[in-house]
Amino acid sequence: MSEECATHLPSASHINAHLIDLLNLDRTQLREFLAQRGEPAYRAAQIERWIYRELATDFDAMTNLSAELRAWLRENARIGAPPVLNEIISADALTRKALLQLDDAQTIETVLMLYNDAPNRDESPTRLYRRKTVCISTQVGCPIKCPFCATGQAGYIRNLTPGEIVAQVLHYARIDAPLTNVVIMGMGEPFMKFDVTWQAIETLTDPKRFALSARRITVSTSGEIPGIERMAHKRLQINLAISLHAPDDALRDVLVPLNRKYPIKDLLGAIRKYIEKTRRRVTFEYALMDNVNDKPAQARALAQMLKGMLCHVNLIPLNPTAQSPYGRTPYARVKEFQTVLQKAGIATTLRVEKGIEIAAGCGQLRQSVRREKP
Repeated sequence: MSEECATHLPSASHINAHLIDLLNLDRTQLREFLAQRGEPAYRAAQIERWIYRELATDFDAMTNLSAELRAWLRENARIGAPPVLNEIISADALTRKALLQLDDAQTIETVLMLYNDAPNRDESPTRLYRRKTVCISTQVGCPIKCPFCATGQAGYIRNLTPGEIVAQVLHYARIDAPLTNVVIMGMGEPFMKFDVTWQAIETLTDPKRFALSARRITVSTSGEIPGIERMAHKRLQINLAISLHAPDDALRDVLVPLNRKYPIKDLLGAIRKYIEKTRRRVTFEYALMDNVNDKPAQARALAQMLKGMLCHVNLIPLNPTAQSPYGRTPYARVKEFQTVLQKAGIATTLRVEKGIEIAAGCGQLRQSVRREKP
């Protein structure tokens, strides 16, 4: 069972097109924007604190700014805060998924996942959480077209701006701060527009902005080798995850069509160079699908492929979608697959399932809302 909360708001298209979304500006751009009015550089620092620490969405809340400056900001700028078209909350209240509406009426999904640290949840009315993780999107839809993914089935529309990416994190920070982790694993391929994704990451990790530790952020790619190569040379110690899902090119060409451009051999070569450069462990994500990629022989092939690599395999029981022919691997076979990897010396975990009863898989809420529209 789940609790569903729907808030039907007017289209965001009424927002004046000339207003600058401050979430899209890096520090230099923010200072230049304020310099148009002759404001000193320290004003940018004050505004950054209001937006990213105090989580303000209204310039009137910025009480250490003059009334004149606040009025000028209202006339020329805004703080992106996409309205919630729909939100679903799991029965245990540990997972909540929001469908956010952008300025052009397109929609994206973001998910908050809470991990309860209390030994007995029923005896802990003040629930303590060790982790509060937000999963965010980087595109409206996805061009990779993985056939088992609801986002891929829906097709690709456009890239998000840096501000639209950051706004997803701020949305749930206002509801349940402080957040501890961000995973860029929602709708879209994050490395397809590397600079946009990286600007958002820099905003989230900036000590004078959102100030999240780089090691608390994971970016997941379906295999965009140029993005992996660029990330290897970045100073920030962001975690890298690879959506693998198959141990051979023939199957991965079907499950992750980007493999036709960047086959497994080339992908693994780029990952080995990344590990050599960064000395950081890479996570391989592997969604298990019934009688497709979950056989013991495939587990052995995967183990052989990853042998000797500084890596970790995250096994994910598939969240099935209505439009997909792929089913969920039975739990016994999941454990068998995991055992094969572990016996081969491959570090492996089974992802803690969050929100399956509320269709928390990427793109599922967006698809259901689109189907319900007249």
